[in-house]
Amino acid sequence: MTLDADRIRALHAAKLRALARSVLDVELAEVSGTDDGALAVAAGAEPAVVCLAQERPERALGGALALAERTGCDDVHIFAEDHSGVLARRAACFVPAPVVWSIEGAGATAAEPAPRPVEPTPPRVPELVSLLASAGVEIAVEHGVITGEVEGLEVARVVPAAPAAEASDASEGSGDIDPHDGHESATAWQIEVGVGAHDREAFALLHADEPTAEAIGRVAEVVRTHRSPGASPHPLNRMGAARWLRSLLIRQPELVDAGRLRAASPPVPRGGPKELSPAVAYGLTPDGRRLVVVVCVGIDLDVVPFAADARLFLDPDAELTIALPRRDAHDVIRAMAARLDSPAEIAEIDDEWRTLSTAGA
Repeated sequence: MTLDADRIRALHAAKLRALARSVLDVELAEVSGTDDGALAVAAGAEPAVVCLAQERPERALGGALALAERTGCDDVHIFAEDHSGVLARRAACFVPAPVVWSIEGAGATAAEPAPRPVEPTPPRVPELVSLLASAGVEIAVEHGVITGEVEGLEVARVVPAAPAAEASDASEGSGDIDPHDGHESATAWQIEVGVGAHDREAFALLHADEPTAEAIGRVAEVVRTHRSPGASPHPLNRMGAARWLRSLLIRQPELVDAGRLRAASPPVPRGGPKELSPAVAYGLTPDGRRLVVVVCVGIDLDVVPFAADARLFLDPDAELTIALPRRDAHDVIRAMAARLDSPAEIAEIDDEWRTLSTAGA
């Protein structure tokens, strides 16, 4: 039986009350149940924010910290069944650090921070990278995946070739050595064209005989038409806004007081082009200091924990800048950025950034 939204929120609120009682020995008077969990402020001599991270738990830290800022609480407790290690890793970047609890039955234990993830090595396919470059698309490598993008929107991806393609189209692949085999085993790679997995599948069925370079160029031109100044609203210019803004900042790094920037991997792999998540860049300031830039479009309360995790993942000793349109630079985001053990700078970008020239810098 499917529960309605009000029932789900009530269950989340009841679960948080029970956990606060059994683990923290506090009674919660008012609890706000949400689709993703529940939030409350525990009254007392030293009030505390208490949070249940039930759905999308990896994004719960920002909301809890925002409530702490609004209510003047320094003490924050977050209960989660999944991703508690990632939450604990991110929480440790703040001062004072929120306490993350890993739910175990009716109780919970303090969560151990998850280790920094190790980024996979991308395949060695210089000929395919050259093909993407010759088609005039931006090349991004994130978590071992090579993609071709137009203003931050993926239009092509390097993927393992199907067995038939391995045998018949060697020009589209590159041999790698499988470390799990006792002998050299060729792994072929090819380029699939399209925006997202479903689009790539459809494009392959409809345009299987079209040369890859021409196919990339044709799709790229369609996307470029929609992701350009003055373009009418369209799904192709609503997807991946943060990545579009990152593309602009890579071309014009002076907008965030950087000397040069390149696309970089987020701390956790993204789900696909339609996923709403910040984008990450890595580079140097004009005077040579290492810099991580996290780009966000829209008010995202979790952008500061995400950005802290991105710095930890890419370069823990780098400076950190969070770039977002001026209208999205909310005071609570500034307050959370200042609460980091190594505070982040907030770089405000013109709200009409889509109209800025993206001509090469």
